[in-house]
Amino acid sequence: MTDDQGGADVKSTRRATVAAVLAAFVMAGASPAMAVVAGAAGTTGTGRSVALGRAGGLLPHPGPEGLLWVEEWRGDGGAVSGGAWERLPTVLTVACEGGGSVAVTMHWQGEQVAEFSVDCPAGAPGVGSVTMDAGVVRSGSFSVGVDASDENIRWALTVTQPE
Repeated sequence: MTDDQGGADVKSTRRATVAAVLAAFVMAGASPAMAVVAGAAGTTGTGRSVALGRAGGLLPHPGPEGLLWVEEWRGDGGAVSGGAWERLPTVLTVACEGGGSVAVTMHWQGEQVAEFSVDCPAGAPGVGSVTMDAGVVRSGSFSVGVDASDENIRWALTVTQPE
């Protein structure tokens, strides 16, 4: 099978799996404890505060390239996904506000692949993002954990695989 064959089927299955897993995770109110270890090779990113200037939520819906979208959460939390595609880069973005900070970790099959923190100013959103090269996040499930310094910090996250 070439890279082009089955691409639409992979994306459709991936989106359905992500939606089902994320819905179950959020409805259960789970917040995974994520270990914080040194960052992994093949990742680049920032954790600085910037003005987002978006009306409404902290991050917009990621569109067709999205694997995960947590529109809004407060305090500690996270999300899991049923799949990613190793032939595409993966971008994890977190925005937050409320004073304090969030520590973000991403694991693929138990292996940490990304770690960064974001300052969450009071009254203005901060954003942090990391881009992982194709192959860093391999096919299969992954999880993202967000450890907030205060239970009142509001945050959102997206995981995308741009083509």
